[in-house]
Amino acid sequence: MNDRNLAYKILLKIEKDKAYSNLTLDSVLEREKAGYEPFVRALVYGVIERKITLDYILSNFLSQPIKKLKPQVLTVLRMGVYQIKFMDKVPVSAAVNESVKLIKQEGFSFASGLVNSVLRKISNSEIFYPENDNSIDYLSIRYSCPSDLVQKYINDYGFENAVGILSTSLENPPLNIRVNTLKISTEELICRLKTENVEVCKCDLEDALTVISGNIFTSSCYNDGLFHVQDLASQMCMKALDPKPNDTVLDMCAAPGGKSFTIAQKMQNKGSIYSFDLYDHRLSLINSGAKRLGIDIIKPQVRDASVTYTDIPKADKILCDVPCSGLGVIRRKPEIKYKDLAFIDKLTDLQYNIICSASSYLKKGGRLVYSTCSLNKDENEKVCERFLSSHNDFKLLNGFPVTLMPQTHKTDGFFFAVFTKE
Repeated sequence: MNDRNLAYKILLKIEKDKAYSNLTLDSVLEREKAGYEPFVRALVYGVIERKITLDYILSNFLSQPIKKLKPQVLTVLRMGVYQIKFMDKVPVSAAVNESVKLIKQEGFSFASGLVNSVLRKISNSEIFYPENDNSIDYLSIRYSCPSDLVQKYINDYGFENAVGILSTSLENPPLNIRVNTLKISTEELICRLKTENVEVCKCDLEDALTVISGNIFTSSCYNDGLFHVQDLASQMCMKALDPKPNDTVLDMCAAPGGKSFTIAQKMQNKGSIYSFDLYDHRLSLINSGAKRLGIDIIKPQVRDASVTYTDIPKADKILCDVPCSGLGVIRRKPEIKYKDLAFIDKLTDLQYNIICSASSYLKKGGRLVYSTCSLNKDENEKVCERFLSSHNDFKLLNGFPVTLMPQTHKTDGFFFAVFTKE
């Protein structure tokens, strides 16, 4: 199976199963053990990210509505257009010819003439977006984002911020790591990584690094547990939680464990961290990560964070990094933006129930952090306002809440608020 065949199979699976692109890609590429992973990743993510734009381009060259095309034919056409218009290193001839070959190999020879004709016409044409670059239609097509989500971003954060969110959603996300200060200093890790041809640079945030080049996952530094991957937004959130040695900390929605790991490092591996998740199989991710990093104060447990238990200890610090829509991490999981926004209504009740449940475990004078990786005021400010209106013994710390924008903070889109109990 060649690279384009593999990308085609992955795209069809994601479309059919409504699966997460990153999980599907990793699973298929691991099984195939292929040597063309970068191209496949670029093509799969690109087609998903630009789907609305690609369909807009195609609609100008088709005599029939796109919805009447068979999914297999539409997938090949999208792949072809993406290679022609958005992959500079792919020759047009290769994009067209390989698309025709692919549609034949997949048993749709009857569509080979259509694929050939449409892609050749598109290769000789420019992209013309709607004329009004302030319109919802323009932004939707230009940044391949459903119009209702475009409007949501504008309503919540204003036009300029919305454009910033949309433009960065099509960029490659940074790869940040958190130095495992239990084992090594930042300067020492930089030197170790350099000997393995991994280039990193310091961030403004202490013990945080950005990977510039090289494969960190094949390095001995990774195997030795000298760091774990974590976006700067999450690291900033853990700084706001401010865990101290010998604290008792609850991580209410912990898997796969990155935030628990950072908390443990800030606690110097002294104290207790209760890391909860709804599913037992996800706790294994926390256990294996903690073992690699040399952390032994984490106590993973299967718990429903929205339910109040009587046997959970009172805590000095509590993290509620709640399940959310993910509207701040679209560049990592582009399929999220195509979901019906109506599903958020159910999420906000769950989020509210989780923070209410968590608040019952906090000691007087303790600190509770509520966070999401979403850019959506319904999940963020409004949940916090609802919580405060029903919990008079809690108040927001000065300087909070905080909303991190990818275009200004160079992080994932993220929100966190810090409460104290009086």
